[in-house]
Amino acid sequence: MTTVLEIVLALTSALLVLLVLLHKGKGGGLSDLFGGGVSSSLGGSSVAERNLDRITIGLALIWITAIVALGLVLKTA
Repeated sequence: MTTVLEIVLALTSALLVLLVLLHKGKGGGLSDLFGGGVSSSLGGSSVAERNLDRITIGLALIWITAIVALGLVLKTA
C-alpha cells in the first residue's frame, strides 16, 4: 500500500508542476519563459482556462488525499 501511495504522490506532484506552468501568467515569469506564444493563443479561450483550472484543482485534491493517506499508513506501520 505504501508503494502505491508513493507512486501516486510522485505522479501527481510531477503533473501538478506541469499544469501550474501551463496556466496563463499575470505578468513575467515561468509561464512566459516556457511557451509564451502558446499561452497567448489559448489566452482568448476562457473555456480552456476553466478546464485547466478544474483539472488542476482535481489533481491537487488527489495529491492532498495521497499525502494524508500515506501519513496515516506510515503512522500505523
